[in-house]
Amino acid sequence: MKKLLVLLLALSLYSLNAQVYDTLVWADEFNGTGGVDTSKWWHQTVLPNAGQSWWNGEIQHYTDRDTNSYQQNGALYLTALKESFTDQNVTKDYTSARLNSKFAFTYGRVEVRAQLPTGVGTWPAIWLLGQNITEVGAYWYTQGYGTTGWPACGEIDVMEHWGHNQDYVSSAMHTPSSFGNTSNKGTQYVSGVSSGFHVYALEWSEEKMVFSVDSVVHYTYEPSTQTASTWPFDAPQYLLLNIAIQGSIDSSFTSSPMIVDYVRVYQSTSIGVEENSVEQSRFYPNPTEGTARIKHNAHNATLVIYANTGQKLLEIDNYKSDVQFDLSHLASGVYTYTLENNRDIIQNSFVKQ
Repeated sequence: MKKLLVLLLALSLYSLNAQVYDTLVWADEFNGTGGVDTSKWWHQTVLPNAGQSWWNGEIQHYTDRDTNSYQQNGALYLTALKESFTDQNVTKDYTSARLNSKFAFTYGRVEVRAQLPTGVGTWPAIWLLGQNITEVGAYWYTQGYGTTGWPACGEIDVMEHWGHNQDYVSSAMHTPSSFGNTSNKGTQYVSGVSSGFHVYALEWSEEKMVFSVDSVVHYTYEPSTQTASTWPFDAPQYLLLNIAIQGSIDSSFTSSPMIVDYVRVYQSTSIGVEENSVEQSRFYPNPTEGTARIKHNAHNATLVIYANTGQKLLEIDNYKSDVQFDLSHLASGVYTYTLENNRDIIQNSFVKQ
């Protein structure tokens, strides 16, 4: 009985201290057509390795062409192709795409729902790099943020999949203490990663990184001592999506896409004792399929829903806390809402599925 009480107390303390990532801060639902949304993504195409090749012996050209990355039917198709292509005075036999997010953040939950390519020699990845990386051609480097080399900038591999090891998904950490063939990694077998969609997720807090597929955790990185060598992760990181081609590519390979249904980043709603009542609010469920609610402690608050174009779609005066409202008339996508009274205002985003 005593052991049971201790366990219950431990679980209660854990639930009180567990990080809750409940605010959507950035997303792409890929509901457009044609090329990717360039307000959100940057095509990284510059060959970094003395103008000849990518690191790790990769043999592809990354391009900014719609043939290698495009939106269709509510998804991103990031496609590796076998084709002769010349760029930067170098001819290669394969092309693909490498996207950098024009969004960087510190701590939160990343969710990417994707179907992976297939073929021996394909190497898709969903990952993060430090915003401060000194890598020529990377988006944040072009914006003047480059101060720190790799691996001191930190690298977080949410998902890697090698075509020669079908259905085994890997997550890894690269830091000055362990990089390249790093010891900080974990793997799980996931049936059908190239024939169906799965949710690849990272939860990043001040203490640890937790990696999962479809909510099944396969790796946690939590160094006992945090130093610049083991934990360069208290500064912004940005997202990358890419398919690399290895020298071991199957000679019969012609093309295969990584199909991404969505990318979403959540962070915690911080509520301090000095914060106002409007800020003490929570939109749920997020994503929503039709109806939603907002819990808040404000008086005489006005709720307004906006499209990403700024068009006002819905306004509710004197919105009462936790009252359900209907969003079924909205198309799938990312929307913004404001909750405002005569003293304060908060703005956040949500996803309509």
